[in-house]
Order: sequence, then structure tokens, then C-alpha cells
Amino acid sequence: MPLEAEAFSGESRDGGLATDSDRIVIVGAGQAGARAAEALRTAGHKGAITLVGDEPHLPYERPQLSKEVLLAPKGEVAFVKTAEAWHDLGVELCSGVRVAECDVERRTATLESGRTLIYDKLLLATGTSARRLPALETGQVPVRYLRTIDDAMALRTHLAPGAAVVLVGGGVIGLEVAAAAVAAGASATVIEAGHSLLVRALPTVASDFLLRRHRVAGVEFRFGVTVSSVEDGVLLLSDGARISASVVVVGVGADPHAGLAAQMGLAGEGGIEVDPFGRTSAEGVFAAGDITLQRCPRTSRWRRVETWANAQNQAIAVARTMAGVPTAYTDPTWFWSDQYDVNLQVVGELGVGDLVARGDVGADRFTLVALDEGIVRGAVTVNRRPDMAALRKLVASGVRVDRANIENPSFDLRKALA
Repeated sequence: MPLEAEAFSGESRDGGLATDSDRIVIVGAGQAGARAAEALRTAGHKGAITLVGDEPHLPYERPQLSKEVLLAPKGEVAFVKTAEAWHDLGVELCSGVRVAECDVERRTATLESGRTLIYDKLLLATGTSARRLPALETGQVPVRYLRTIDDAMALRTHLAPGAAVVLVGGGVIGLEVAAAAVAAGASATVIEAGHSLLVRALPTVASDFLLRRHRVAGVEFRFGVTVSSVEDGVLLLSDGARISASVVVVGVGADPHAGLAAQMGLAGEGGIEVDPFGRTSAEGVFAAGDITLQRCPRTSRWRRVETWANAQNQAIAVARTMAGVPTAYTDPTWFWSDQYDVNLQVVGELGVGDLVARGDVGADRFTLVALDEGIVRGAVTVNRRPDMAALRKLVASGVRVDRANIENPSFDLRKALA
């Protein structure tokens, strides 16, 4: 039976009722793990909660790493809570240590330190790591990735006037770092193997807008090429061109931390399959955040959703279920990016139906809506935050909307929800 086809009754799969005294171990102290720990207490869970993370830092959210941390005078990091606040919440933090193995039958998680944790319920929130390009790491030019606090601190030392920053990958990370580099007085060149920016996430109109905005800021772009090698501070491209670089920043996607899940027999192709309640195929084991594979209700395809909103909101829903308050997670995909004076937001699916423009797409403030037989399937907003607040609800609700109202930029989209 498919995971998502089985309703959640508030009982464990072996027939035992969920209790608020269960011992819960959370593997992964990133945003998903931290928000789950908070949500467990909010939902009334009174049992032990142990939050295990391999980084030596307190739990933190990642969006700041490509923005504030790179540009703030001292690289200040905002943590989810202080150590004292975690203690007051009754959450034991085990930082800077990995889980070596989990025994599903005995319900134990053994740390690399040798300590064994006993759990009644286990949450896997192990997330992802930056996809590496080892071939570039053998040259004399520093190669940086951006996934952790330590990565951000190492990168910010290279963002200075006169530095030549080369971004491999024209995705969100590459573009946000390019904007930060320019703001710091460095030059920035983006090398993108495809022929446009964010091709899988944005329609051409929005992609072209971002390209123009970056070019106005002085960022250079090379499309349809890859880096072949690095020699003496120079990158050799696949078309034979050579580009000097002080530092190379690689942003070509992420790979799931699925080793532990594979050892437990849970890893699917690219992550851990879960139902809407975050349950895996193993009794008492849940998963949340970037590591999960969720089935799209419209297409029935399994997909991994790597967004801040998914890491937070899915984790909260799963935690409530673990605490005995069954909560299905059905939010549409949503993410945002701030670059220069541009706030870009994307919700839902954009390759469905007709793409309807709202506002002047030649300006710096417009909305694009994917309208499928009157139903809003997805949208992109550029500097139109109020539109997105309503569009997220419209995508989630599935209500039909008059196309003329979508096309009218003065129409308050909140009225379409009434």
C-alpha cells in the first residue's frame, strides 16, 4: 500500500497508542530538526527530546548564509535559540557529533562517540550537502561551497574590493552570492551550463528580468559552458575561453545525506519516501525537511523539496503527528530570493496551463500566474509581496478565479478567496 494512501489514526502502526511521554530522538539539528523540537513541545509532548547535529554550532536557519552572513560587518549569525533556551525547553542538544547507526528493531541510535540513545520515535532530518566538483579542487584557486556557517565564514574573506569571484552555477545560491560579491566591491562572473538562469524554477520572462538586473549591477555571464580545469589562477572553459579568478564558488545543487537512511533500509532514489504525516516505511521512524521525498498530489511523482518553508512547515506538521496530533503536510512549494533591490517569490507549479501576466513585465514589479482552467497552479512575483500572500492561499485552495481579475493589477487577489 502506498505510504500516502493510509490514513493516520493517532495510533502507532503496531497498534499502540501514541503517548506524550515517548522518548524522541531527532537526527539533524538544522532548521527542520530544530523547528520539530520546538513544535513537539508546543503540541504538548512531555517526554525526552534529544536533538543530534554534526555541526558544532547551535541550530540555525540557512537562508542568511548567502545574504546577511556574507555582508554583515562581523558575519553575525542568528541562531534559532540560545543554549539556555534549548535547556529551558527541555531539549538535550548533542552538537558536533554524528549518528553512526540506528537499529530499527531495538530502537536505538548510536553516536560516533559511542553513546547509545534509546527512542520510541525517531525523526530523520539529516538534510543535504552541497554537490561538489572535485576536479576544480585540485588547482591553485580556492574553491568554496555554501551550505554551513563555516562555509559562509570562509567565503566572506574572499569578498573584497578587487577580488574576482567566479560562480559555477546560475541557481539561487550562485545569484545571491554574485549580488553579495558586487555589494562587497568584487567582480562577479557566473558560469552556467544551461542557456538561461533558473530554467527549472522560472519562466523565461522572470529569468530574463533577473539576468538584466544582474548585468546592470556589473555581473558577467557565460552560458552553455562548463569549467574544464583550473591552472595558475585561471579557469579554462569548455569553449576554450579563459577566466581569471580569485575564488570559485560552486552552486550546482545538493545531495541528500542518505547514508543513515540507507543503512536502515529507508533510502529511496534521492531521499526518504514519506507520507503526508512524515511517516517512513519503518515503524516509529519519521522524516522531515530536505531529505524527504514527497509525492506530488497532482502528478503522483516523488520529489525532494529544498526550501526554507518546506524545512520549517513540514517539520512542524510531522512533529505534531509524532506528539499525537495527526497533521498532514499539504503546503504547496514556496520559496523566495532577495537579490539587490529585488524580492522574487515562487509558489506551486509554473509549467501548467497558461502563464498570465499581472503588471508590466518590462518593469521591476510584476506577477506571473500559471492559470489552468481557472485554477491557480503556481505563480512568480517580482517585488509584489501582497500578491504572493494571496496567491499562496489560492494555490493551496484550488478555487477557480476569473482570468480578468488575475490580469488586473489593481484587483485585490484576496477577494478571490472570499
